[in-house]
Amino acid sequence: MAKDGVIPDEEVVIGEEMGKVRLVTLNRPRQLNVISSKVVSLLAEYLENWEKDDNAELVIIKGAGRAFSAGGDLKMFYDGRESEDSCLEVVYRMYWLCYHIHTYKKTQVALVHGISMGGGASLMVPMKFSVVTEKTSFATPEASIGFHTDCGFSYMLSHLPGCLGEYLALTGARLGGMELVAAGLATHFVPLEKFPELEKRLVSLNSGDEAAVKTAIEEFSKHVQIEEESILNKQSIIDECFSKDSVEEIIKSFEAEASKEGNAWIGAVLKGLKRSSPTGLKITLRSIREGRKQTLAECLKKEFRLTMNILRTTISGDVYEGIRALTIDKDNFPKWNPSTLDKVEKETLDLVFQPFKEDLELNIPDKEEYRWGGKYENSAYTTSSNEPK
Repeated sequence: MAKDGVIPDEEVVIGEEMGKVRLVTLNRPRQLNVISSKVVSLLAEYLENWEKDDNAELVIIKGAGRAFSAGGDLKMFYDGRESEDSCLEVVYRMYWLCYHIHTYKKTQVALVHGISMGGGASLMVPMKFSVVTEKTSFATPEASIGFHTDCGFSYMLSHLPGCLGEYLALTGARLGGMELVAAGLATHFVPLEKFPELEKRLVSLNSGDEAAVKTAIEEFSKHVQIEEESILNKQSIIDECFSKDSVEEIIKSFEAEASKEGNAWIGAVLKGLKRSSPTGLKITLRSIREGRKQTLAECLKKEFRLTMNILRTTISGDVYEGIRALTIDKDNFPKWNPSTLDKVEKETLDLVFQPFKEDLELNIPDKEEYRWGGKYENSAYTTSSNEPK
């Protein structure tokens, strides 16, 4: 079995077969295992082959180094900003893959240590078993840089209790390992020092029997008890503020709560909200709210439209400005356009939510016999001029 730190650097995803167990390792440790086009392609290939392989029963996914996955490769998006639809293929393949991860036919276990953010967390939350540690750190911070909550998270977050989904999506707040289990975004908490032993135990099962896998994980898992100051203990305030109809009203309500005794924690959260992209915040709030009434497939199709329209700068170039300020120049001083929430009009926002022509939509298979159909290479994008909508 490959060990962390010993895997050849050039292999960005490692797939191993051990009896009836399949182990996939995200292997870009120096880049915090961010998701590139090559990573998506290899993941999809492994997962399709293993689902079709009668000898494969249990699939384990983990990250090499100190992170599980920090999400999409922001530099990839930024470097492609001058080329028309340079990231269309990787976006299409990733969202298509997200559907198959959610509906996978074999037992899956994610062993999640370190950072698990955005698209990286989409390889954790949907799994039958997602095991986290005291070092796990989850967040969906996309709105802050002019993007939106994607990779199925407009579906997953919208189904959390109350308005916790809106809170996590708009603020990019982080959750630790125990909080993830308490919130229902992970299934088990296991101390990091036990991870190597747990992995060996799972491999030795040589079985995908869910009851056996669960029992094995529970041999190592600890009872979850969240700390008093956890955001999960602020649900009433979150529900009161983040149930408001607009981002402006949410912030106004949050400001009112901040003035009350015992709510000093709100100050830093408000500061972050006010520094975020107005366009990103408004797109994200609407997407989460729509997600409550949509199926997973509908959410992924919507997210595909949003992502492509955002990357095409249909109504704003904030995503590239956000990436520049965060990871390129690292000045943390983005200049948003529009610069304020009141200047992001509903009619303008409607443009990024508009359906594409049917053959240019993300193709989610709706019949079991075509489950692994709808791939990018068979889409209209490989034969059309890639014109939007």
